[in-house]
Amino acid sequence: MIAIDTGPIVALFDKNDDKHLICVEIFKTIKEPLITTWPVITEAFYLLGFSPTVQDDLWEFITRGTVLISDLDKILMASCRVLMKKYHDLPMDLADASLVAVADAANIHTVFTLDKDFKVYRTKQKKHFKLLPRELNI
Repeated sequence: MIAIDTGPIVALFDKNDDKHLICVEIFKTIKEPLITTWPVITEAFYLLGFSPTVQDDLWEFITRGTVLISDLDKILMASCRVLMKKYHDLPMDLADASLVAVADAANIHTVFTLDKDFKVYRTKQKKHFKLLPRELNI
């Protein structure tokens, strides 16, 4: 399973995004299921707010089951709080914290993101995430 962050979701649907083409190409190569969180989805809808049609395309993406959306239970919410305190200097927002918490809880090691902060974030075992696109791993 691969965790997907806001940036690639927005880039997939916004043809004017400078990362649109690379995100489409990466998306085509992904064989594993994708997972994200409601804070990530909320952020994506906000950033795609320039077009109700594009937002509807995101709804279609979700309702087709292209991406699984994890709920945040009390344990994951507590993890988000701890992570946001730990990475307050970046700062870490709720969307990133929720994705790191879910990935860590589900033992997910790969994150599809355009956010360089994911180079800093670590799992509970102090391991780096493998990032897509690979350029972020450099």
